[in-house]
Amino acid sequence: MSVPFTTGVHQLAPQTFAYLQGSCATGFGNAGLVHSGEEALLVDTLFSLGQTRQMLSAIAEAVPTADICWVVNTHHDGDHWWGNQLVGDAMIVSSIAAARAMRHAGPETTSPLLAPDADPRLRRHLEPFDFSGITPTYPTITFNGELELTVGQRIVRLIEAGPAHTVGDVIVHVPDARVVYAGDLLMFGTHGVIHSGPVDNCIRACDTILELDPEFVVPGHGPVGGKQEVVQVRDYLEQVKAHATAAHQQGKSPLEAAREFDFSRFADFENAERLVLNIGAVHRELNGDGTPGPLQCLHHMVELEESLKAEVTA
Repeated sequence: MSVPFTTGVHQLAPQTFAYLQGSCATGFGNAGLVHSGEEALLVDTLFSLGQTRQMLSAIAEAVPTADICWVVNTHHDGDHWWGNQLVGDAMIVSSIAAARAMRHAGPETTSPLLAPDADPRLRRHLEPFDFSGITPTYPTITFNGELELTVGQRIVRLIEAGPAHTVGDVIVHVPDARVVYAGDLLMFGTHGVIHSGPVDNCIRACDTILELDPEFVVPGHGPVGGKQEVVQVRDYLEQVKAHATAAHQQGKSPLEAAREFDFSRFADFENAERLVLNIGAVHRELNGDGTPGPLQCLHHMVELEESLKAEVTA
């Protein structure tokens, strides 16, 4: 069954849903809902209070009997938890590493990118969002390794997979529905991002998800997919690792390496400029000294974006 990539609540299996925002652009993440009896578990909140209110309203209309008593934040990026205050009565769960990172990842972190003197090419990615009124609301339960939650009569498994995309990534597995919510460990139809790494952990997370034998996989961004899309992401990560490693050995910068990357197998992926961030993450791992820094890679990202656009219009 194909799930349309449109904004709203989409049923994947009995009492198991995805909330999609219909865009692969920065800040438009996915969420999920697992329901049983009068209890429900929400996978992630959204970037702003407005987005989260829209989601909760759509859920209330689609599943009126669902009382959200659990919230799982898959990682500490703001587009997956800054709406937590709107479900603050629920038990909020994350990995210990993610909860620790959240203390330094509130909406104040957008200030340098939204400042009047900030690079407008970076600022435009955040300008569509209203971050006013957000009170950071942190997890009340944290864990290492694995944790099982009971939602009504159903079991939901939480599997820590970070550090990978971020330091504390969590996979949410619903065994009876064969559904996995992957957070930003997976992005379908677009280039994902390695913030933390190592890249081998990102690849290993793909293998972990495949071993769960899901029918549906809800990525952190992009349309709902299945095992075929997970394999494609794994192939992409393996190609990025090999290409970035070879470029590093040749003394090339992440931007130079990205300009030489063979996109042919992933030509349909949006946001190709993000490749610089992933090559930069591999180079940081190889350098072992924190370089190239994330901000430097962001500036390289917009340079690559401009050069790719120039190639299209040439």
